[in-house]
Amino acid sequence: MYSPDVLPRELQQELVETTHKLVRIKSFSGREGDVVKFIEKKMLALGYDDVALDAMGNVVGRIGSGEKSIMFDSHVDTVDVQDAEQWHIPPFEGRIVDGYLHGRGSVDMKSGAAASIYAGAFARQRGFTTGKTVYVSCSVCEEDCDGENLKHLFKALGLKPDYVVICEPSGNVITLGHKGKAQISLKTHGVSAHGSAPEKGVNAIYEMAEIIQRVDKTNRELMKQGDRRGTLVMSRISSAGASLNAVPSECEVYLDRRMAPGETEEDIRREMDEIINGKNATWEVGTLRRKSWTGHDITYRPLHPAWKIDVNHELSKACIAAYQECFGKAPDKFDFWDFSTNAVTPVRLGIPTIGFGPGEYKLAHMPNEHCELRQIIDACHFYTQVIQKI
Repeated sequence: MYSPDVLPRELQQELVETTHKLVRIKSFSGREGDVVKFIEKKMLALGYDDVALDAMGNVVGRIGSGEKSIMFDSHVDTVDVQDAEQWHIPPFEGRIVDGYLHGRGSVDMKSGAAASIYAGAFARQRGFTTGKTVYVSCSVCEEDCDGENLKHLFKALGLKPDYVVICEPSGNVITLGHKGKAQISLKTHGVSAHGSAPEKGVNAIYEMAEIIQRVDKTNRELMKQGDRRGTLVMSRISSAGASLNAVPSECEVYLDRRMAPGETEEDIRREMDEIINGKNATWEVGTLRRKSWTGHDITYRPLHPAWKIDVNHELSKACIAAYQECFGKAPDKFDFWDFSTNAVTPVRLGIPTIGFGPGEYKLAHMPNEHCELRQIIDACHFYTQVIQKI
């Protein structure tokens, strides 16, 4: 059971206050400069041995220089707020009410970031970092381009930690993996003609009509495959033509395909080929291009398979032991995220990776986002114990 005296009260108060300040700093994707600079100063004030920024604008702090290394990663960008009138408490006020911190980013995922920042410093105070190197990364542009931040950070600074903990919200439940993701741009091709003579053209929107039905049918089939199933959502549609008085020559849809464990890139290719079969259509992975707050150009190819770490892996065992230390009992369950995270990069590099973070992830991106203070403090304690146990 949680004990409020496990972490020093002064540390608890400072942790909560720092999380409160982080929520008050707006940091929409591509505009995270202020929050990154705040975190850089905080890490230096806490005595981190080194704090570095890469050209993309990610910040990473280091404690220790031992042979065994572990990284705790949190993204500090948030989605935008376009529904402020629906919030009971203004989204950037960071108000604390009845033991909960309210505001955009309180769950996704500034609480996890703050908990990891303080865990690194506290672990050293307790002597847990001897013979180890602890990295705490606070990364940018994750909401649109998950994993590209760590890919750049690892390459730019020559990092490859032995273990990675992703501090995404999990309700403080150890999370062993997550679904994969493929984002697809699919286009139908027509022939332009004047709107007064449609019979002389081929309407690309009409060509897309049957494909839309096929996409819906594919998702309904996927939904029959049990709990760990994939999903397919058509999230955007647009057309292009010579004018509003012309038969459109192109229609494009954007597909969000979540991949279940065991599904491969080849599976996705076959599925997309079947969806466009017999139609004048093409598809490709929907490459995104973004610019970070430092002006760095980002190119993101969103196709990542699902992953899961074995519960008997040494990282899993260290997390289970840390959980036992924090909560006085073994975990009664493990989780598996439906969404994608920065874990796609360390997993691709063969780095053992696991998830754990404060906050209920179903509240992410929603109005009235809020995180329980106790979970933030517990997460800090957990990360500190992971450093000891690894």
